[in-house]
Amino acid sequence: MRFKKFTAFILTIILIISTACFCVLGEFSDLGMEKSRFVKGEGPKVDGFTIDYRYYSPVKDSDTAKYPLVIWLHGMWNGTRDGKQLSASDIAAWAKPEYQSRFKDSGGAFIMAPRSVEERFNFWGDNLIRPLKATIDDFIAKNSANIDISRIYIGGYSMGGKMTLKMAVAYPEMFAAIFPICPKWVPNKAAAEKISNTPIWLTASSQDFLINYYSEIIPTWEVLMSESNIPQICRFSTMKKTVFPNGSPTPTVHDSWYAVNYDLFSDTGGDYPTLKTINGNGDEIKLTYPDGMISWLSGFKSNYDGSTANGKGNSEAYKANSTWNIFVTIYNFFNNLFRYA
Repeated sequence: MRFKKFTAFILTIILIISTACFCVLGEFSDLGMEKSRFVKGEGPKVDGFTIDYRYYSPVKDSDTAKYPLVIWLHGMWNGTRDGKQLSASDIAAWAKPEYQSRFKDSGGAFIMAPRSVEERFNFWGDNLIRPLKATIDDFIAKNSANIDISRIYIGGYSMGGKMTLKMAVAYPEMFAAIFPICPKWVPNKAAAEKISNTPIWLTASSQDFLINYYSEIIPTWEVLMSESNIPQICRFSTMKKTVFPNGSPTPTVHDSWYAVNYDLFSDTGGDYPTLKTINGNGDEIKLTYPDGMISWLSGFKSNYDGSTANGKGNSEAYKANSTWNIFVTIYNFFNNLFRYA
């Protein structure tokens, strides 16, 4: 028994190191032109933290149109330097004219990618919730002439998926819809109840070794749907393998965000390989090109008017289950693997 636990411990360490290497070294796409359209910005200092970001603006000269705002939160080790939050994923694809055109009514959207202050070893910790909110508020104020505050959407992957859920719980009236991807957090019922009226699209790989599908992703979906007042609107997409749109494999099966980056379709506009989508009632949803994640998001509006009355009282809810962490989850996975082998 001791040997099995020791072996599980060693494999856990190896897996964490190898995954970190993929995250640090991985810059996989050819979206150089789209990434160059993202401009650097910086929020105000709050609680000792200043959050910088990169953003894409759809606004043209003399443009008075109102556009949605999409907030994209990167995963662990993908915010070690300015710009890494773009190069470590392909969210810049959403700046392409083809993807911008999928935003209903507006024909475009702001894309804002904040960076966790990982140089301070802070990986979207709870102490960044208020600074991130202040950064978003500041960005909206600077672009108030062209941002539709009733159409603010937030999503992200891994640690960014965790922060997506925590921001929504903290400020539920602010976000018209959310899209957490392989989130590293299992909320409890108190937290899930805070976003019971929020449309949610959860995405993950059933073979994810880092955020375990069975011990974390499924419990997350189940608790969210147990409290949801709109389960028929919510969606859960599961894939076995994770690939780029051309079918080539991503570096690891943890990389389910690449499916979302390309709106859950292949290069040819067909189905994303091995993808299955259901709603909160368990009914299967068939995605029809080009109506994927972007079309779904942009179909929702909130009553947000710039104030946040309820979010201040939700801190105990969003801190729930904070003891879940990467090391313990992976260790338990390997430990159980050997125990039941």
